[in-house]
Amino acid sequence: MIWYFGLIVAVGLERLAELVVAKRNAKWSFARGGIETGRGHYPAMVALHTALLVSCIAETVVFDRPFIPLLGWTMFALLLGAQALRWSCIASLGRQWNTRVIVVPGMPRVTSGPYRWTSHPNYVAVVIEGIALPLIYTNVITAVAFTAINAIILWLRIRSEREALLLLQVHQ
Repeated sequence: MIWYFGLIVAVGLERLAELVVAKRNAKWSFARGGIETGRGHYPAMVALHTALLVSCIAETVVFDRPFIPLLGWTMFALLLGAQALRWSCIASLGRQWNTRVIVVPGMPRVTSGPYRWTSHPNYVAVVIEGIALPLIYTNVITAVAFTAINAIILWLRIRSEREALLLLQVHQ
């Protein structure tokens, strides 16, 4: 169980690293006339991702969840794949990547890396992670609750991204 808690802390530290990159990229984007949409759902998204980490620990302790090797190691492999996909997205988008929805007029839409197969590969990573991380230690309640709430937030987020792309067309 201790190693699982260490993994949760590592994922939390990874999220903090993302926020550092996002803050740097936001500054770069705004300096180039970046336009932000979707501010309203952002605090809920941050709260949900924080709750995921806290809930993984809480559910493990409160319900004395077992580690089932076949499930746990399979979910761990999926988690690693999701992390690789997320950082591939960050690398592909470069300075345009952010945890917020910010678009820069004149910047081309990225269609390389995982974006050549889908418009939202980072969200695929988030969905996989939201299922895999809790299920490493059979935290079914956390996996289901996160996935349900995350579906709503992703719907809002994708809507905000479409709105941002429309704003770009107006500004060009």
